[in-house]
Amino acid sequence: MATLRPTDGMFSLTVGGAKRLTRKASLERLWIKVSDDATPFIAKGKSVFAKHIIDAEEEIRPQEEVIVQSKSGKVLAVGKAVLTGKEMKLFKRGLAVRVRRGVAER
Repeated sequence: MATLRPTDGMFSLTVGGAKRLTRKASLERLWIKVSDDATPFIAKGKSVFAKHIIDAEEEIRPQEEVIVQSKSGKVLAVGKAVLTGKEMKLFKRGLAVRVRRGVAER
């Protein structure tokens, strides 16, 4: 579900863990939804830019682990937030999430 990071003692969410979390519970925190245009690129592990975000949980803070989802709620990737959730929805330029792993990566 997650990997322990030796540098800071925090957990990094895996794609499998993200899928389990979204399947078992209604995800109230740490989620981002992106436009259909960006879906194939993000699934391959490309970073998420603010212009592609259609919705985000407003309490997200920079450096938090996030789950990137399609419009329909399908898990696309996991990564680390660069902006706050509010900024992700407001900004139209710039990096929003550094994707660590996409579902279509080999």
